[in-house]
This record gives sequence, structure tokens and C-alpha cells, in this order.
Amino acid sequence: MIVKDIMSTDVAWVRSDDSVEKAAQLMKQHNVGSIPVCNQNSLVGIVTDRDIALRSVASDQDARQQQVSSVMSTDCTVGSPDMNVNDAAQMMSERQIRRLPIVENNNLVGIVALGDISLEPSSQSSAENALKNISKP
Repeated sequence: MIVKDIMSTDVAWVRSDDSVEKAAQLMKQHNVGSIPVCNQNSLVGIVTDRDIALRSVASDQDARQQQVSSVMSTDCTVGSPDMNVNDAAQMMSERQIRRLPIVENNNLVGIVALGDISLEPSSQSSAENALKNISKP
């Protein structure tokens, strides 16, 4: 099975100049722990709930004024729509990430979560192994 068969294509995202507060509100609204950061449709980073907690809240920053660019990670691991789901799970395991942005022609086209992979019977063991590695300190 390939990633485009299971990825979500309706992905919430923020711009790098949006506020940290907006990113947190989108995370709450969509019940996710990370939001891709895009300029146009081009992925430039990702912001996680942990980024917000450590780089904004714990640093006593004003989330309404602070831009996402100051807390986001720019070294994103990405996948492609045509990659094998088990390869995506392996990549997520190695990088200890739960959500993998999917990019095609430099544009964000979707996102695949570890939960998406675990729902596929043929990929459940890959998802289980990935979760074990993601959960390691």
C-alpha cells in the first residue's frame, strides 16, 4: 500500500508569520499535536505542541505576538505520496515523529499520522514498531 491511499489531504497549516496563538488554536480545533508551516503551499517547517510549550510558554513569550517562525522546526522530515506505507512508518520510527508531511513538487499535499498507518492491517506491525521507537527517550 502507498501513502496517498491513507494520508489526510485536508491539512490545517499556518504561515511562518502567523502567531503562535493561532497555531495552538488550530491544534486544539483539529485535535492534533503539530501543524505544518507553509509559505503558499510550500512546506517551510512544522510547529508542535512541544515547540510551543518550550519555546514560547516556558520562555515567557506572548503567544499572541510571537511569530510561528520563532518556535517552529525547519528540518522537516517529509514523505511522498507514492512511497510505501511501511517505508513511511520506518522513517517516522527513525526520526521519532508521529506525523509525516507529504510533499509533491515542493508543495504540501497531505499528512500521514502513525494512527493512519495503524488502521491498515498490512501495516500494523510497522506502526507498532514505529510507536515503540518514537516512545523511547
